[in-house]
Amino acid sequence: MSKYDIIVLGSGPGGYVTAIRASQLGFKTAVVEKENLGGVCLNWGCIPTKALLKSAEVFDYLKHAEDYGLKLEKADKDFGAVVKRSRDVASGMSKGVQFLMKKNKIDVLEGYGKLKKGKKIEVKGKNDKTKEYQADHIIVATGARSKELPNLKQDGKKVIGYREAMTLEKQPKSMIVVGSGAIGSEFAHFYNAMGTEVTIVEFLPNLVPLEDEEVSKQFERSFKKAGIKVMTNSSVESLDTSGKGVKAKVKTKKGEETLEADVVLSAVGIKTNIENIGLEDIGVKTEKDKVLVNDYYKTNVDGIYAIGDIVHGPALAHVASAEGILCVEKIKGMKVEPLDYGNIPACTYATPEIASVGMTEKQAKEAGYDLKVGKFPFSASGKAKAAGKSEGFVKVIFDAKYGEWLGCHMIGAGVTDMIAEAVVARKLETTGHEVLKAVHPHPTMSEAVMEAVAAAYDEVIHI
Repeated sequence: MSKYDIIVLGSGPGGYVTAIRASQLGFKTAVVEKENLGGVCLNWGCIPTKALLKSAEVFDYLKHAEDYGLKLEKADKDFGAVVKRSRDVASGMSKGVQFLMKKNKIDVLEGYGKLKKGKKIEVKGKNDKTKEYQADHIIVATGARSKELPNLKQDGKKVIGYREAMTLEKQPKSMIVVGSGAIGSEFAHFYNAMGTEVTIVEFLPNLVPLEDEEVSKQFERSFKKAGIKVMTNSSVESLDTSGKGVKAKVKTKKGEETLEADVVLSAVGIKTNIENIGLEDIGVKTEKDKVLVNDYYKTNVDGIYAIGDIVHGPALAHVASAEGILCVEKIKGMKVEPLDYGNIPACTYATPEIASVGMTEKQAKEAGYDLKVGKFPFSASGKAKAAGKSEGFVKVIFDAKYGEWLGCHMIGAGVTDMIAEAVVARKLETTGHEVLKAVHPHPTMSEAVMEAVAAAYDEVIHI
């Protein structure tokens, strides 16, 4: 039986990053993967969706070439080629992870892994051949998949999840997207930009319901302006797939409405992959579809750890990576601090983009803070106007007493690349005055952060 210091079960952005950091720290490391290195994020999530969204952005530019003084006879798209480009990008990135495994001398154990007592993993590979491996430490990073609701059973053809949504052979003429979180919103934008008639159905009162209310309202206005039909305070009660397309019965505040579409995309959340991997067999405690762990991701069973989507916390790629690094550094005996889940950035890559970190204005008020709130619209930004992307704003929230940066909320072009300023500043406990006095380059989108802070402190220049 092969013996390792650390075996990581799953090779997503939590698993493969964990394995690399473990190898860097001198541990003999292996990673178990049943499908493709890089997991859902790299192969079926974060990366290929961004490739699709880039195609949508370029197509939109072509359709509006005249706005930039350019002439184009006709802008058209090849939907199959758009999908192929996305798959090629994902494939290339997966090969990159293969290279990283070799570079860091990490063994890749191909097959389905299952935990066994005695700090062992049984890996069932090709032809159902099984082999057991042992390790001093086993880190479970099996991720999650698209959640299925009883009234939204996915058949992979008419009722689909995110995997099918990014590999459809033919572009649907109409689509109903159920759920307006990051996944639902990004696909709603992509298909609408490609020319599909899109309706988005959200159970809660606002789109992207976890975001600041002002951001949600701006996002809804933008979606409606783009031609997406928005139905909030609404729920899909049942689906009829017996005909050519799908008929969806939607319950609204005004009553029941029947929608028809070629395809329904279910984006109602995720289900963790914690079943059938041996957790129960070895006595690992779980609660509400999550593995219970301490601040350094150790379970109740000695030598067994869990990170990523399967533990409590935001189900985000960068969170899984950070948790995995922290976990192995703690195993190594390094001096580390628990992850600050209050300073995790969240991003939605639709058009307009959304990025946020920290408290919303409502949360800060409910926490009892006396606030200074500043907002700067991109309509007053020279760079945004020049780029033809003046939609949206930056909103900042400070504690009036001590100047602590409580929250930052952005909606507009490229804001997912801007939010890191707020994350780092909050990590360093920077005050509003310090941000204000840090000179930002002009003309840039990022100077809107400084301007928003100036607005909070009644020193704004450009509005």
